[in-house]
Amino acid sequence: MFATWIIAGALASQPISAGALAGTIDRPGGKTEAVVLILPGSGPTDRDGNNPLGVTAAPYKMLAEGLAAKGIATVRIDKRGLFGSKAAIANPNDVSFADYAADTAAWVAAARAATGARCIWLAGHSEGGLVALRSAKQKDVCGLILISSPGRPMAAILREQLSANPANAPLLPDAERVLASLEAGKTIDVSGMHPALAKGLFNPAVQPFLIDMMRQDPVAELRGYKGPVLVISGAEDIQVGKADADALAASRAGVSQDRIAGMNHVLKSVPAGDKAANLAAYGDSSKPLAPGLVEAIANFVKGGGK
Repeated sequence: MFATWIIAGALASQPISAGALAGTIDRPGGKTEAVVLILPGSGPTDRDGNNPLGVTAAPYKMLAEGLAAKGIATVRIDKRGLFGSKAAIANPNDVSFADYAADTAAWVAAARAATGARCIWLAGHSEGGLVALRSAKQKDVCGLILISSPGRPMAAILREQLSANPANAPLLPDAERVLASLEAGKTIDVSGMHPALAKGLFNPAVQPFLIDMMRQDPVAELRGYKGPVLVISGAEDIQVGKADADALAASRAGVSQDRIAGMNHVLKSVPAGDKAANLAAYGDSSKPLAPGLVEAIANFVKGGGK
């Protein structure tokens, strides 16, 4: 289950596994005050927060380093069927949120075994926030940190994202037909549609997962969970907006919210309103995390969710 520790300053890193699932546990050099499980965002996103579709900003690795400096250990993971967890399932697209919730339970158990922690905090980024919500009622979960997480049904967010780019105007009628079908629980033939839709966003291989995603109701899930919750959003996030954070924060009493100035979707600080700089940050692993992000999480966790 474990390999030799790699020590780098105040951070000690070690491979960790949960059955066929693989990840990295990062621990502070001194006392470990809490343990956070980082649940990754959509698509083929790895334990560092990178994916082969153009994201090389390494936000999860940097978040783990930042939290370790605050005395908080983290476990960051590869999703089933991908990267180090490739052996967990033959087809990484053949998954559901129930599968990811089961994997989360396995990771919580592995993290507790590795650290002796009484319970584990779940930090879900983007799609990972939906997984965290789906997993929240499992035993041994301390509370939730929802980072750039959807607060509305995914179909509404996709419509908003597609419409926000004027260049997508010719694609919108086909996109709407696909979204309506997926919302109804039915896959749809996309042959003949623009490759950005047919081979990208609505590739037939991912349509069953998209149907499952569109069934997720984050506000309803959050209302059903009574533990501590921190909702974090970025003021410069062009993928998941303020409306989502506000919907989550307003779902019930007791949900904390922190909006990080200048933070984009990959957790980096970018100039306000500069879309080119915002997108460039997705590929910049040298750019630090947005100021205030690590502190917000550390203060919430160390305070027991208060």
